[in-house]
Amino acid sequence: LQMTKQQFTQVREEVQEIQELENKFLKSHQHPVPTLQCTFPIHSLKDFSNNASQKVFFFDIDNCLYSSKLQIHQMMQRAIQNYISQELNLSSDDAIGLNLKYYQEYGLAIQGLKTLHSIDALEYNRKVDDALPLHDIIKKDLVLRNILIKLKNKNVKLWLFTNAYKNHALKVISLLGIADLFDGLTYCDYAQENFLCKPYKMMFLKAINDSGVVNSQENAYFIDDSRLNCLKAKEYNFFKKVFHLIEDESEYNDCADNCILIKDIHDLTTVVPELF
Repeated sequence: LQMTKQQFTQVREEVQEIQELENKFLKSHQHPVPTLQCTFPIHSLKDFSNNASQKVFFFDIDNCLYSSKLQIHQMMQRAIQNYISQELNLSSDDAIGLNLKYYQEYGLAIQGLKTLHSIDALEYNRKVDDALPLHDIIKKDLVLRNILIKLKNKNVKLWLFTNAYKNHALKVISLLGIADLFDGLTYCDYAQENFLCKPYKMMFLKAINDSGVVNSQENAYFIDDSRLNCLKAKEYNFFKKVFHLIEDESEYNDCADNCILIKDIHDLTTVVPELF
């Protein structure tokens, strides 16, 4: 088909208009990273000189510092499954199954994807964790902030210990309004060829070493919502106390063996009063 110059110009203008509308839509749906106020180094660790009695509290982040009722985990699982389905050309059901399989075998789906399918972990992170609209869901938690301040006032070092990449970790604590209260972060470094993650012993050792805690069996405390992570933390005998956070009342009986059940992160003052 032949177009006149006038018709061609009209079509080009219509295409440009559509592109401008698309760009406006994309900009309005981008999820800005909140201003970070971290007071600890991300790429290098401080030269810690802990005294022999200083306590260190290790905090998991997801479904721990914020409530599982926000359903961020479910949102993340859907994002992972969609990613697996698209990248590996699998049906939705097969992607769900593979996600579960790799989580059970490797501790993280991305570990299996990288090991067996040569998936770029940083690209995965950009399309999954970084793409979550957390700013619409997570709000400042002043109650939690006050609890953490009380711990700091008692000279307890606060340490983040997560299986997420640093971007996600920093975004979450910033949105919660507690980014300035922590002393450090141990995270899954997706940029490394072979990265560590919980529940593997070397990952726990890394967190212990990163924090600089002295005599961890007497001075280290750990909280996580994962039963497996809590079981392993207790098995490795790195911590004085291990707290298994379970919000769902129907799952209270599944509390990890020899761990302390905590039903809400805001209950810390009750379950570990000796630190306050």
